[in-house]
Amino acid sequence: MVRFPTNPGRDSYDVVIVGGAIMGSALAWNLAVSPHFNGSVLVVERDPRYADCSTAHTNSCIRQQFGNALNIRLSQYTAEVLRDFPAYMGDDARVPHQQIQSFGYLYLAGDEAGAARLRHAHAVQLDCGVPARLMTPEEIAACYPFYALDDVVLGSHNTRDEGYWDGGSVFEWFRRKAREKGVEYVAGEVTGLDLNLAGTVVEAVRLAGGEHIGCGTVVNAAGPRAARVAAMAGREIPVEPRKRFSWVFKAERPLSATLPLTIDPSGVHVRQDGPDTYLAGGHTVDDPPVDADDFAMDADFWMDVVWPALAARIPAFEAIRVVNEWTGHYAFNVFDRNAILGPDPEVGNILYMNGFSGHGLQQAPAMGRGLAEWIALGGYRTLDLRPFHIDRILRGERFDESAVI
Repeated sequence: MVRFPTNPGRDSYDVVIVGGAIMGSALAWNLAVSPHFNGSVLVVERDPRYADCSTAHTNSCIRQQFGNALNIRLSQYTAEVLRDFPAYMGDDARVPHQQIQSFGYLYLAGDEAGAARLRHAHAVQLDCGVPARLMTPEEIAACYPFYALDDVVLGSHNTRDEGYWDGGSVFEWFRRKAREKGVEYVAGEVTGLDLNLAGTVVEAVRLAGGEHIGCGTVVNAAGPRAARVAAMAGREIPVEPRKRFSWVFKAERPLSATLPLTIDPSGVHVRQDGPDTYLAGGHTVDDPPVDADDFAMDADFWMDVVWPALAARIPAFEAIRVVNEWTGHYAFNVFDRNAILGPDPEVGNILYMNGFSGHGLQQAPAMGRGLAEWIALGGYRTLDLRPFHIDRILRGERFDESAVI
């Protein structure tokens, strides 16, 4: 188990990152290796076991099939990182090689409106070099004869840089290497932010142990607790914890081919998980916000919704046995279900890294790189991430992304 000290080694830092899971650690690593940044960095993590963070409960997948080019570019960068992860981490021989199990995502449209969304997204994907393929029901059946497709109008599938990867290992090495490079991690909880009299600058971060830590920049990377941290500075961001349920199961009759990550029109998704296991996930229709400590499962949702949807789409899944299950949380941006990144327009030294709504793991390398550029250089140098800034929310302009799971 990771052990962090409980007391910071200094009374002030150039950057204080609130939250040390995949987002906070990706930023910490990128700052640590940036030739343009030589400041001090503190990461405050309330749960150094990482038992309940969204990173620990992810299904650890990556996809290129988005409907917005910027989201595609973010995932393409992660795929590039994974292709030679040891080199990316400084040619460290300890760092394991990574591989994407590229079984791909298969989106199924059950009506013409859904088919139109797939066609629109497909055009964007092709412009970005993603070799996605639109498939008729007959073409799907020829490749994957185990589906029931009478109600399917169109499918979309891509097997390049799209599937399962070891997100836990990548997270571990971001965190480990950041610490080795001088980033300080402490186990503690941020309980307040001290602002100047004008309310325009955070001067100190308060910890549950009573410490007041001076700061040049504060980064909110608090996952499902992001709104709580923002409220400490009198700011509001539309991020809520939303439950996402996962089940691993075995089938009495295993399928004849590897199962793509299938996005069913019902909202349920399912994929291959191992040689003889499958993973299904979804959320309830009402999908309310929950307490950040609420991880209770919903047996009725499995029995009444998920299992019937699986059996209807893949008849071989009528006889299955659950071998594992868990609940995780999306840090859900209720405004437009996409990231909130960058500076606050009124409290100038707060930066957001929030609201990824299920995209966080696959976007973390690029988001960490981008925000490190903003801190070190005052602007983005690779991908222009300004469309994710909170200004769009204040203006009421949604980030246009049709492919949200």
